[in-house]
Amino acid sequence: MEEKKVEEKKIEEKKIEEKKPEPRKKFNKSEWYDRNYKKLFFISLIILLACFIYIGFFYSVHGDIMYKDVTLTGGTVVTVYTSAKIDLAELENALADKLEDISTRRLEDITTRRQIAIVIETKSDVDLTVNALEEFLGYELDDLNSSIEMSGATLSQNFYKQMLIALIIAFFIMAITIFIIFRNLIPSLAVIMAALMDIIGALAIANLFGFHISTAGIAALLMLIGYSVDTDVMLTTKVIKRRGEGRLNSRIKSSAKTGLTMTLTSLIAVLIGFFVAQSSVLKQIFFILSAGLFVDLISTWFGNASILKWWCKKKKIT
Repeated sequence: MEEKKVEEKKIEEKKIEEKKPEPRKKFNKSEWYDRNYKKLFFISLIILLACFIYIGFFYSVHGDIMYKDVTLTGGTVVTVYTSAKIDLAELENALADKLEDISTRRLEDITTRRQIAIVIETKSDVDLTVNALEEFLGYELDDLNSSIEMSGATLSQNFYKQMLIALIIAFFIMAITIFIIFRNLIPSLAVIMAALMDIIGALAIANLFGFHISTAGIAALLMLIGYSVDTDVMLTTKVIKRRGEGRLNSRIKSSAKTGLTMTLTSLIAVLIGFFVAQSSVLKQIFFILSAGLFVDLISTWFGNASILKWWCKKKKIT
């Protein structure tokens, strides 16, 4: 009888143990990354292809890869110094039939946010623009209440072509430098693909938001080449050249801590600059840089890091 009771007690204890919930497993970032790094790569690849498709569609509709302002197309920019509140939508509607491709914006004091001027940009010539504005405003424009800038269409278009050639040459020089530094096809291509995605992504976002790119915008795209490559070079160097600093995942993690800090710090700085700046030139530079840095987070840590891990596993580099 006693043996039977002991056996029944053991069975009951076993049932109680089985009913107890299993302890929750601690989330392992390394294991999760090992399972999903290929998916992350394909996410970045899909985004890159989507940007190319969008820009291709944009080109088929507009005949160019971006919206260009008068500094790249030629035209007239008139700044009217006035504190009077003018309905810009009404102004654009009134001038739409008289002027070609018109855009307007306000200039405000950075501290008080009071209007100090309005800016009108159009592809039309100076005389036609000034006459149309004077008719709408009801007074004559002179050197005291306005300033006028004009650029010729031929000169602006030639300058645009030269800027694009400079951008392409800079990109190819960067690519050659990367190949010389790493001397491995796949890691080098990963860095180049990340830089390309940053530029294409920033351009696509600028088009989506209707930004008219000026010479300053092209310069910002040139700056993006440097901004995008630094984190990728740091990541690639740590992964394939510093193998004594830990296992593969720990080297990628260490690179991510440094790289994300660099990129997020720059991103916050340029976003603050975008919202604070009143100059359209500065706003455009800050917007393109912030868009490129945002895309860089995906291109570097989804795309480049995943390609490097894939390549290292193939080469059995741990």
